[in-house]
Amino acid sequence: MPGSVFLIVYIMSIGNEHSKNEGSRSQSKKAIAIFLLLTFAFSVVVWVLTIRSGEGRISGRIFGYGIMWCPALATWLTCRIMNYQISDLAWRWGKPKYQVWAYLTPLAYSLIAYLLIWLTGLGGFYNKEFVTEAAKSMGWAGLSPGVFIPLFFVINGVIGLFGSMSTALGEEIGWRGFLVPHLHNITGYTYTSLISGMIWAIWHYPLIIWGHYNGGTPIWYGLSCFRLAVVSASFIYTWFRLKSASLWTGVMLHASHNLFIQTFFTPITIVSSSQTHYFIDEFGAALAGITLLAAIYFWTHRKEVL
Repeated sequence: MPGSVFLIVYIMSIGNEHSKNEGSRSQSKKAIAIFLLLTFAFSVVVWVLTIRSGEGRISGRIFGYGIMWCPALATWLTCRIMNYQISDLAWRWGKPKYQVWAYLTPLAYSLIAYLLIWLTGLGGFYNKEFVTEAAKSMGWAGLSPGVFIPLFFVINGVIGLFGSMSTALGEEIGWRGFLVPHLHNITGYTYTSLISGMIWAIWHYPLIIWGHYNGGTPIWYGLSCFRLAVVSASFIYTWFRLKSASLWTGVMLHASHNLFIQTFFTPITIVSSSQTHYFIDEFGAALAGITLLAAIYFWTHRKEVL
């Protein structure tokens, strides 16, 4: 894709040629270029399979897992080519407090975004059809919505997290486990966050443009909101990755984000008008705006990870 090629060329050009660490920077640039080329090469296969498939649950689950593990596969092969040890990635769990905050941060910005949607009437609370179906599928059809909704929220937020982590791990091995540390070896926190965020966003484009991964709004609008949300989130993810020295904060952030938005906040929201889709989900303005504010907050604390 043209955007990814441009970013590779840009990455290869940055850095101080006279730095005493130029050898290390050069190795990182080469590793990043190989990683990105492999990631997009592997992803093309899954993109084609996904785009050619229908909107069924089975194909979505299989290809969804496949695409999210392409960055991990690219990381493994890049390490083999560059003679890096895969065990040198930041596998340690780190301080528990960072994992806890990594879990809570997406919940916080998602809750704020959807509360604004519900309180302003841009979308309604709650979707009775979703609640009825969820309660029936869990064998709790006899519970009142006032009991079921908070119970579902808690159980889904705990048990569902493990399934969400299993897919997020595939991406995070690549993005925060491999890409971010090598970018940070070349440049500072701000550009590391910006570049990795742009790469992360561009990687999703094919499925947004030609696939079924979109919010029902015009492509240009969905892409704009999604890109802003993802690049903003990258500032948060990068901060946690550098502060904790653990790729698991990225996994926790990613898993929590997907879990709460995709399985709770969006489906429980009533599409009350033709404007609702312009504000909800990862392709709407509300989440993009709140995530941007969160990114600004972490950017103001960038000195903590320099």
